[in-house]
Amino acid sequence: MQTLFFVGIIMVLGSFMKAFSQKAKILNVVGYLILGIIIGPEVLNIVPQHFIDDSHVITDLSLSLISVLVGANLKYNVIKSVWRQITIISIFEAIFTFIFISISFYLLFDLLDFKLKNEYRLIIAILFGGLATATAPATILAIIHELKIKNRFSSFLLGVVAMDNALSLIQFSFIMIVTSAIINSGSCSYITFLMIIPTVILTILVGVGGAVISEIIDRIFKDNSSIKTTSTLGMIFLVFTLSKHWGLEPLLSSLVMGIVMSNLSNEFYLVKEEFDYHLKDIIFLLFFTISAMHLNIHFLTTMPIVIILYIIFRILGKIIGVWVGAKVSGANGIIKRYLGIALFPQAGIAIGLALSLQNETGFEVIAPIILNVIIATTMVHEFIGPLLTKFVLKKSIN
Repeated sequence: MQTLFFVGIIMVLGSFMKAFSQKAKILNVVGYLILGIIIGPEVLNIVPQHFIDDSHVITDLSLSLISVLVGANLKYNVIKSVWRQITIISIFEAIFTFIFISISFYLLFDLLDFKLKNEYRLIIAILFGGLATATAPATILAIIHELKIKNRFSSFLLGVVAMDNALSLIQFSFIMIVTSAIINSGSCSYITFLMIIPTVILTILVGVGGAVISEIIDRIFKDNSSIKTTSTLGMIFLVFTLSKHWGLEPLLSSLVMGIVMSNLSNEFYLVKEEFDYHLKDIIFLLFFTISAMHLNIHFLTTMPIVIILYIIFRILGKIIGVWVGAKVSGANGIIKRYLGIALFPQAGIAIGLALSLQNETGFEVIAPIILNVIIATTMVHEFIGPLLTKFVLKKSIN
């Protein structure tokens, strides 16, 4: 049957799941993940495997928009008074989370029973370390909007989330080059480490170029907001696709585009509002439902220790990293004590990075394992994370 038929099935059933999620007081994201598991090949098989295999366009479209909106939160006039603290805290938090996950997975490789050869020990460890640093911007944004909290802490939190994901994308680009070299050639030299520099620079330039061109087009149609929205969306898709085609990092280029557009244009908020009001729910529904269809339920029963340790060491890395970064940067006590806990949610960016491994040469054995762990832990992060973030945000106004 045609792809469009199954998209229709997902959207109709997703409407009912959204209504159920609201009554059950769980996040829509969690409901969509549950829906994907139920109607996917692992349970009812309403949506067949061939649809999932051919759904790259939908996931790419979703990730391009999500990444742009993450970057849009790094608006200078909002974070100018605390940009130094945000940068320092984000760097320490990313480093500590990477170290905690990578070292624990490397040392406990045999205990975790990945059923992989020992040569994959380092590769698995650093890939999970890179993925662990990403935070779920959509979840945190949804909670802030739900609670209607706009204060210094919530702005600081959004700034750290955006910077955190920018660092995560750069870090993961570096990790992919290193792990690809190890898998395909069996070694990694200092030249391999230097390869990340031109890749990151070119990726950033593509994102900046896309934002500048988009702004020029917007000024041509300055009196027509609907045309501006359409042209901006078109440029977002072009930037993402060209970055992918040129072997760059499409998520990072989209994120950079979001940063530049939000700071370059005084009217980018109109496009953001258009997305929030008309596109966001559809994009999130399709992305998270299709992502969950990749989950192998048997995996959940065979590797529970992997899932538990990933969740524990990830949150420890974030809490300790934030505390150290706050201490170094001179941030106030509330940020030092609570910000790390608020960064518990993880979803779209991490899933997107895990999905990107599926088509990489040499990663055929480990890519499914990594994706299953990330999707499984996302279920936990998105159930528990909102509760922790709500608790922290309420503390920030006391």
